[in-house]
Amino acid sequence: MEDFKQYKKLKEPNKKKKSENWETAIGLQQVDGLKTSSYLIETAKENIKGKISIHDVIERLNKYYREKSTQGDSTNRTEEADKVSARIAEILGERSFSFSPIELITIHKKLFEDLLDKNNSKTRAGVIRDYNISKKEWVLSSKSVYYASADSIIKTLNYDFEQEKMFNYKRLSKKQIAEHICQFISNIWQIHPFGEGNTRTIAVFTIKYLRTLGLDVNNELFEKHSWYFRNALVRANYNDYKNNVYATLQYLNYFFENLLLNTKHELKNRHLKIRENIKANHNNKNGIRFNLQQ
Repeated sequence: MEDFKQYKKLKEPNKKKKSENWETAIGLQQVDGLKTSSYLIETAKENIKGKISIHDVIERLNKYYREKSTQGDSTNRTEEADKVSARIAEILGERSFSFSPIELITIHKKLFEDLLDKNNSKTRAGVIRDYNISKKEWVLSSKSVYYASADSIIKTLNYDFEQEKMFNYKRLSKKQIAEHICQFISNIWQIHPFGEGNTRTIAVFTIKYLRTLGLDVNNELFEKHSWYFRNALVRANYNDYKNNVYATLQYLNYFFENLLLNTKHELKNRHLKIRENIKANHNNKNGIRFNLQQ
């Protein structure tokens, strides 16, 4: 993100905030191995400088990809990365938020409208999945987390949000606050309410939620370590007792402590990877979550 570093050094809060939002938005595309185009970078710079609005950015991208489509260019994944980045930057720039499952669904719809159905006919933006899923994970040597069944998504989502609403943060240390939020976000991610785009949606929701709590968020974490964030969520929700592998919040706690407390835990994806026929020594059973209908 060297393209935006110069703006963060300026004594202009608006430009600094916009550059941080763009860095976060573009960095989050790493969770699905996507890369943005140079066109997006240059257009984002114009937005940061105040030459064009975020709505102008989105309109330019729509026009840019319409023209590419007529030329027969196959750019679906780059188009997704560019458009979702712009939409994330837009959402992060808005001072609006409602702590509810509806907000989560709305964010998903805003991010992926007209994009997901190009790659998966069963997936729709802002629509709870009605089918069960599994996903091969690099960090699990191609195994999958057990996600919530389609029949239990709504009830489980509502339950977790209600529990969080009732939680009292008073008298908690910053470390305890980070640990609790870590558990809540892990629970929501395990539900995986959408067919695709869950991690990016939940990351945006998380940032907005943390801001409403008055917590300072280190934007560089999502910029530089979004794939680690996803892998940590995977490890927080995966068990293989036969091989002494247990669900652990340890790695996700590292991420959130760096995010909220500015600690300096080393965040390396290779530290999370489970290898075949090697017994892991992660015996921290905190955070084990069973896929039961609430």
